[in-house]
Amino acid sequence: MHRVYLDHAATTPVHPAVAEAMARCLAETYGNPSSIHGFGREAKKAVEAAREQVAALIGARPQEIVFTSGGTEADNLAVLGAARARRDRGNHVITSAVEHHAVLDACEHLAGREGFRVTVLPVDGAGRVDPDELRRALTPETVLVSVMLANNEVGTVQPIRELAAIAKAAGALFHTDAVQGAGQIPVDVDALGVDLLSLSAHKFYGPKGAGALYVRKGVRLQPLVHGGGQERRLRPGTPNVPGIAGLGVAAELARREMAERAAHVARLRERLLAGLLERVPDLAVNGHPEERLPGLLNVSVLGVEGESILLNLDLKGIAASSGSACAAGSTEPSHVLKAMGLAPAALHGALRFSLGRGNTDADVDRLLEVLPPIVERLRAMARGCGEPAGRA
Repeated sequence: MHRVYLDHAATTPVHPAVAEAMARCLAETYGNPSSIHGFGREAKKAVEAAREQVAALIGARPQEIVFTSGGTEADNLAVLGAARARRDRGNHVITSAVEHHAVLDACEHLAGREGFRVTVLPVDGAGRVDPDELRRALTPETVLVSVMLANNEVGTVQPIRELAAIAKAAGALFHTDAVQGAGQIPVDVDALGVDLLSLSAHKFYGPKGAGALYVRKGVRLQPLVHGGGQERRLRPGTPNVPGIAGLGVAAELARREMAERAAHVARLRERLLAGLLERVPDLAVNGHPEERLPGLLNVSVLGVEGESILLNLDLKGIAASSGSACAAGSTEPSHVLKAMGLAPAALHGALRFSLGRGNTDADVDRLLEVLPPIVERLRAMARGCGEPAGRA
């Protein structure tokens, strides 16, 4: 069976050079970075080398990088840490309706448990925040604005530079969840004007369990956990040296190969989109047509349940998704697509195909061969029973 992986937005396969660096670290660099002896110094050197590599990827200074266990922890440290640290200035936080649940749930916690007021900005039909909506939402009590760089379900890229400038003019800090964008599109923290930025290694061919939070010099955060002085006391605990080393190598490779990778997946995405529009009737494309990630395609197959399509694709060896991997198993339609105003039929028929560096024309052609008959069969079944396909 020709197995095809089209779910890189959920996670990416580890790059061979990353795996090699991690294996070497596990075998040879096993000291505790906090120890002062030679073994500890070697481990600390590996951690600091990775800090420089991650900083270079996003145009930051090494001392502004705080290592975490991944994007969710980085988002929580940014949102909860910044809001709590600035409580004396105000109790208002702003975010958007299409954020990852790592941000939305952190904001919900602030509102439900800590007395903060949270404003959730709407988005347009392409999933973008209107800067004027942010201007209207800001108050003297606003301490933090958090809007993601690129959406993990539809790939829409937000106008972060403009949004951050608006927030800064009002005296608020600006955080962006760049987990889906960092390593895929150019990111420069100074050009964007952000104070905090989250990223995760496994979205750009690094290991799971390793991520980072960029914290601009001078920005105060309250740590989520306590018990040591590591990572400027913002993330105490013995560092995951192999994971951090893997993150560093993945960041270096992403910085060097970004343009080539982007061109490759963008070409495949256009090939896939053209084929789907030609072969699958009643298909709608979700997300912004231009301001988007190069390798992510979200479509709605009307009249068919997306989960049923995915199960049938999996039987053919093809992996895709209906949305965020973190929401897998949920019976609720995507909160992102709902916020974009999609009709119920489009919500239930949504599919996400996310391409990566290892995908080929043959992978796209295999999907285009397999998907149309699956859709046709499920629609025929739906017509026969008088119910939406896959929900009988």
